Amino acid sequence: MCTDFSKIPINGILDLHTFRPSEIKELIPAYLDECRQEGIFCVRIIHGKGTGALGEKVRSILSKIPTVISFAVAGQNQGGWGATIVYLASLENKKNEQRKSG
Repeated sequence: MCTDFSKIPINGILDLHTFRPSEIKELIPAYLDECRQEGIFCVRIIHGKGTGALGEKVRSILSKIPTVISFAVAGQNQGGWGATIVYLASLENKKNEQRKSG
């Protein structure tokens, strides 16, 4: 699994074309965590159109990540159904959640 983020730009755009499908289950949550640390709370994940299977897998993974506020198919100018836009909770939200539970 490639979690060496020195080789992956943390810029809010994750192109999955260079990864094996078996890597994305760990890659996506790790990448989103890195984005949050960099203050990036809107991320575009490019999975391609193809049969739609990879996009479905991406959305399944996203639905299980607590820091994901919402996600949707990208607009036509951002890749349409070949990409997913993800909105992440800010780090401030996490601090507030910890205060409430602690």
